Amino acid sequence: MSMFPKDAMRVLKETSRTFYIPITFLQKELKYSVASAYLVFRAIDEIEDHEELDNDVKSTILMQISELFKQPFDNEAYLNILGQTKEQMPEVTLRLGEWLQVCPKGALSIVTSAVCEMAYGMAKWAKENWEIRTREDLDDYTYYVAGLVGVMLSDLWEFYGEDKTDRELAIGYGRGLQAVNILRNEKEDLDERGISFVPEGWNREELFDYAEENLAKADEYMKSLNKKTILLFCRLPLALAHKSLKAMKEGREKMTRAEVEQTVEEVRIHSSQV
Repeated sequence: MSMFPKDAMRVLKETSRTFYIPITFLQKELKYSVASAYLVFRAIDEIEDHEELDNDVKSTILMQISELFKQPFDNEAYLNILGQTKEQMPEVTLRLGEWLQVCPKGALSIVTSAVCEMAYGMAKWAKENWEIRTREDLDDYTYYVAGLVGVMLSDLWEFYGEDKTDRELAIGYGRGLQAVNILRNEKEDLDERGISFVPEGWNREELFDYAEENLAKADEYMKSLNKKTILLFCRLPLALAHKSLKAMKEGREKMTRAEVEQTVEEVRIHSSQV
């Protein structure tokens, strides 16, 4: 067990480009809680995004996982839910039970509650073939896959006695990051998965407005954070989101690697001066 956190961080590094570095900024207990949560989120995210699984199969699996999280976790039951799809799943999904084991016990109920709700939302939208028709649909979808993460993080900050934050601003933080992802992957989602997360009647400009509106809430959310390590954790993904949005508005697909590295360095320097 003493070696497991190291292995968990290895898998996290391989699966989460945006959050691996910020997670390493956090202090030990909180770091393991957040790392565990992200690994579990990634595990079910891989099911939702799987290119070869039928939507009804995804929906059924995710709904059963949601139900599973309403009781103490049973790994054998989890693997039975995956059934024959196990052969198609990546390591992060197959080892979900292990990611829960590394989570500090006090924070486990916060993490499992969020995963239960997220799996339910993913199941619902997989069944709907992610057909986003209205602003309300987009809000609903982005709440389940990202806003919920903001809420869970805020619950963890408070649990560890660090910072108390506004729930709606926490949701805005998650939604803002997700909206930038939707903008960045819009063509790929349509070409490769036949899915559009853009409400009917919206053009790209309105999607930019949606992202900016939620990133403004994220900026407001940052003002309620006082703990240096938590500020650093939240600041980097937000800075990358703002700069990605700027790059896309300039007609570029994404930031350059040099711009990403420069942003990481800027956040580090800024935080060391606080």
